[in-house]
Parts: sequence; C-alpha cells; structure tokens
Amino acid sequence: MDDCIFCKIASGEIPSNKAYEDDKVLVFHDIAPAAPTHLLAIPKAHIQSAEEVDERNAELIGHLFAVMAKLSKDLKLDSGFRIVTNIGQDGGQTVGHLHFHLLAGRQLAWPPG
Repeated sequence: MDDCIFCKIASGEIPSNKAYEDDKVLVFHDIAPAAPTHLLAIPKAHIQSAEEVDERNAELIGHLFAVMAKLSKDLKLDSGFRIVTNIGQDGGQTVGHLHFHLLAGRQLAWPPG
C-alpha cells in the first residue's frame, strides 16, 4: 500500500532499528517506547488490522507469534511480557497496518493506562 508507513518500513524505504527480519515479517524497536523493551512486530504483507485475519493469512500470523516467542527467549524476558494489538479508532489503532506491540522490562498494569 503506497501511503502505509509500515509498508514503507517493511520495504526498507523508511529505516528502522530492526530486531528481527525474514521474508514474511519484520520486528523493530518502537520510536516512542512505552516500556524498556518495546518492539513492533508486523507482517510484510499489508493487512489492515486483526479484524482481517482469516484462514488465508492465519499461517502468517502464527509465524509472527512464533517469531515474537523466539525473541522473548533471545531477549531473556523471563519475568514476563505483553503482546498487544489495537483495532480501529476506538481501539487505539493509529497505523492502518496490523502490528503487535511486544512490551517488557517493567511491571505492566492492567488495565493499561
């Protein structure tokens, strides 16, 4: 998608501080971290939000979660972490490309504030 910032990051048009990349997904450091560890995990294929996840892209989403689990081990996030996705305006989604926040490194409250 031409105007999607995450598509531009995935293609390398906009630089990012990468934590992981393969041919299907990219994980990079958030530029405005809400926790000591704050990564954004995205599929390289444009998917608007989790609302569009279905059997056609379920394998890709499973791969994305496997990557986040591997990163949590590699980064030794042994005391816990949170994975969050926002859907739509009322859900707090600010970029129209499916992405997951991986947050760790401090006590995370619920509900988030």
